[in-house]
Parts: sequence; structure tokens; C-alpha cells
Amino acid sequence: MSDADLPLIGAAAARAREAARVLRTLPTETKDAALTAMADALGERADEVLAANAADVEAAAAEGTAESVLDRLRLDPQRLAGVADALRHLVSLPDPVGDVVRGSTLANGLQLRQVRVPLGVVGIVYEARPNVTVDAAGLCLKSGNAALLRGSASAHRTNTALVAVLTEAAEKAGLPAGCIALLPADRASVGELLHARGLVDVVIPRGGASLIARVVAEATVPVIETGVGNCHVYVDASADAAMAEAIVLNAKTSRVSVCNSAETLLVHRDVPFLPRLLTALSDAGVTLHGDEPARAAHPGVVPATDEDWATEYLSMDMAVRVVDDLPQALDHISRWGSGHSEAIVADSARAIADFTAGVDAAAVLVNASTRFTDGGEFGFGAEIGISTQKLHARGPLGLPELTSTTYVVTGSGHVR
Repeated sequence: MSDADLPLIGAAAARAREAARVLRTLPTETKDAALTAMADALGERADEVLAANAADVEAAAAEGTAESVLDRLRLDPQRLAGVADALRHLVSLPDPVGDVVRGSTLANGLQLRQVRVPLGVVGIVYEARPNVTVDAAGLCLKSGNAALLRGSASAHRTNTALVAVLTEAAEKAGLPAGCIALLPADRASVGELLHARGLVDVVIPRGGASLIARVVAEATVPVIETGVGNCHVYVDASADAAMAEAIVLNAKTSRVSVCNSAETLLVHRDVPFLPRLLTALSDAGVTLHGDEPARAAHPGVVPATDEDWATEYLSMDMAVRVVDDLPQALDHISRWGSGHSEAIVADSARAIADFTAGVDAAAVLVNASTRFTDGGEFGFGAEIGISTQKLHARGPLGLPELTSTTYVVTGSGHVR
């Protein structure tokens, strides 16, 4: 495909292709120096970035944007400092490029090594959250990839300011021009990116269900599919009351606008503290949508429908169902879950073993909040997104997940 076939992104994609050829050969020290320079530049030019973000937030609010979306969009000095720190943390992580995944000497004497190599040019399509701009750029560069970033129109001022800071710092530190590019924030640019086969090696969507569905349906470029987070917490009959309350409250209320927030609470019918648990959620401001046993346990619970079981609320709402046993909980998750993160609160080793073996998700949490499913929390420095597919990569997409492999076969004059 030629640049002329891609009027909006062709030049950027071609530059990224050339940059990727250089990036794959750069030593770790050069990439780390660039990441440090990028982090420092974000601090030095924070006022510029925050001013652009304030304009984006003001415009979005004037259009009636939901508060959960505004929260994703909003940066403040503390959040921006955290984004910069994530880049610094990437410096401390091992460079995956060149790692030997496996190796052996074949019977004929050939030396066989499977070695990690960059993917090449990575396109990321994402919504609202400007921190993704920095996380994605940093992860791509550390793993030797060029990044084509297509953020949402609502964050375009912020993303433009961020990419200006990042590219200037990266190029001064020795990275090739074109290694990071921000694409136009219109629908046509997404379509071109999805069809830039031969220029773009993979596209990763990060956002709501409609965005992900469009990318998966239209792309001719390979896609690493991230997914929505219809996450569940199952409270077993053996669970400790205080632990269950703390985990459920954190999973639901610590930050409702993110994909690892819990959306459904499943409670074993023999749990004696269900009224206390529902009261704690209600007192925290959560609107509860429950089945008949849940409504009987607390007067504030409103009736739930199938739509509630299927919904990723991203708000202070939670569906509640009382189940007869653990198999019924697993059946519910199998039917309604999105394969993102599922948690169990239990003291029974048998219940824990049955849950972890029986649930099909990118992350399974035992006596811990779903909010821990996160690249930063997992020690990956950051993440491109949470992959809910089963090919190539699953769970938080960190540095190793942004590589492919090459087989290096070394002989001494071998012929077949």
C-alpha cells in the first residue's frame, strides 16, 4: 500500500516504518536515556500540558459528557507526575528485545534460538484517557517499536501537547524522527489505520465496546483485542466478612470509570453478612440492582434485569445476585462476563481451587480486588491495555507482549 492510498496517515506511517527499522537495533541504554528525557520533559512542561487538558475538559463538560468520562479525560499535577513516573519505571525494567525464549542444539548440530524482536509499527486507537498517550509511547519505544497514536477528539488538545513534548525529548535523546506520531482525531483516520497493511504491523484498540467492535470488524491489519471489563466478585460461604466488605468496596468504588472496576457482586446464599455488605455499598453511594434474594436482604436494592448482568456500568452502580453455590456463580460469569478480571473471596482452599480452575478470564484474583489487574500494579511499568483474547497475549499488555519472535539458526556449513 502506498502513501497516496492513505492521505491522512500515509506519511506518518511511512516515517514510522523507517523509524522502526532503526529502533529495533538501538541498545537499551539509548532507549532508556530517551525515556528518562521524556519523563523529565513532562515535568518541565507540565503547565503547557495541563492548560491544554483544562481546555479539553471544559469543552467536554460543556457538551454534557458524563462525569465518568470526564474523570478519564482529566489530568492534574499529581496524575501527570504519575504518568512521568511510569516512564521512569520502564527504565528499570528489563528490555525484552533479544531475550532468548528457548534454545537447543539439534541432533544435526544446528544451534536453534527463539529470540524476542519488536513487532515493528504499532497503532493504538483509544478513547479519552490522555495517560494512554504516554504509556503507549513509552512501552512501544522500550520494546523497540514505533507508535502511531490515534486518541479521541475529546482529548486532542492534550494529546497534541503530550506528543509534542515526547517527540522533542525523544529525538534530542537520539531516537529517530517518526518514532511517535499522533494521528488526526477523526473517523477517517481510524479507517485508514485499520487498512494500512504493509505499513502497520498491529493495531490495538483500547476503549469502549463499540470502538473495539469496529476495529475487530474492519481491520485488515492484525489486531490485539482488548476488552470491556464486566468484572465480578464472588463471595463464597467461607469468606471472612471484614475481608469481603473491604474487597468489594474497593473493587466497586475506588475508581468506577476504569475497566477493572467490579460491576457484579455474586454472593453465596449461605453468606450471613449479605445485609451488612449491601448496606456498606449503599452507604458508599452505590445504586444496587439485584435479584429477589438481594432485594430481600436490603430495602434499597432495585430490581435487576438481564441488561444489568450484561452491563459495564463505569458508574456507581452494581448488579447483585445471590447464587446457590460456586458452580452457579461460574455459570453466571461464563454467560455474562467479558473475560477480563474475576475475583473470589473465600477461606476454603477447595472453593479457591475450583474457582481459579473453572473461571475463564485474563486475570483471576483470590482474596484481592479486581482493581489490581493493571500493568503498573503487576510491575510492568504501564500497559497498552488489557487483552481479553487468547492469541499471542492475554491480560495487561506490557513490554514482552509488544514483541514477536525470530528463530535464529546457526550452523557450520550445514546443508539439508
